[in-house]
Amino acid sequence: MIVYTLGTIFFPFDRAVDWLQILLEQEIIVEPVLLQHGATSTRLNHPLLTSVPSLSRHEMYAAAQQASLVISHAGQGSTRMLAEMGACFVLLPRLKRYGEHVDDHQLLFARAVEKYGIQHCIELQQLLEYVKERPSPFQGKLFNAPSLVMHLIERYSSLELQK
Repeated sequence: MIVYTLGTIFFPFDRAVDWLQILLEQEIIVEPVLLQHGATSTRLNHPLLTSVPSLSRHEMYAAAQQASLVISHAGQGSTRMLAEMGACFVLLPRLKRYGEHVDDHQLLFARAVEKYGIQHCIELQQLLEYVKERPSPFQGKLFNAPSLVMHLIERYSSLELQK
């Protein structure tokens, strides 16, 4: 099973749904898919697809444990959960230019965690490659701070002191 999670923010993530449709129609994905779509409308109808608006943290964790691959929006909470459980996952950052979020913080976050071995994609071809050649399950730790916010506060505070 593949878990495909778009998060629950009220901005649509149509690009991700369009990509999923292509991957299913071209039979790049040939196993069941659990799509957590949040506020994004889904017009997909495929026998391998189960679509739900949201999952509790416990349900998401259980689904990710069973998944051969998790394709996730690049939200900090989802990324941390997937990393902590050692999941096989790739991030799809929401991008401002497509109206998927208010800014490109998900792209900046995805680039920041890339140094830890976490893969992300902003083009369909990249995603296609990750579906065909799965990334290794994550082995490691992202941040010692309790959250990205704390990490950024510490980072930028030290930069301010250097001025």
